[in-house]
Amino acid sequence: MAPAHLFSIANTVAALCWLALMAAPLRWRWPRQLAVTAALALAMAYAALVGAYIREGQGSFSSLAGVASLFQHPGILVAGWVHYLAFDLLVGTWERDEAKRIGLARWLLVPCQFVTFMFGPLGWLFFMAARRVHLQSVPTASITTGSAS
Repeated sequence: MAPAHLFSIANTVAALCWLALMAAPLRWRWPRQLAVTAALALAMAYAALVGAYIREGQGSFSSLAGVASLFQHPGILVAGWVHYLAFDLLVGTWERDEAKRIGLARWLLVPCQFVTFMFGPLGWLFFMAARRVHLQSVPTASITTGSAS
């Protein structure tokens, strides 16, 4: 399958998962299951892309110029993009779980998730700030200590 086609499929899968994570009520479990399953599929696609194209790329991870050269190969570029999609999706899933666990309002969660979807670490940073402010404003006893699922 051509790298451009894989790019399109991966983007569509990730976008649909993000839509489910942001739109569905926190009490529903299927959006989390969908996102984790999609992240697993993206990780497998990443492994396949790296296996198929890593020997074809010119460059390395030891310098900025080396990384730029490596990502000039379309297959490796798509692998890098799929890497981002998978990890950002896992971060967004964790944000949802954590928001549910601590009782963070959806009106605070959803913008953070959108920014995580679009800008990765910046959204996680926003979520961590919202989480901190929220945790400082609620009694500790009202927060669930178990893992969110």
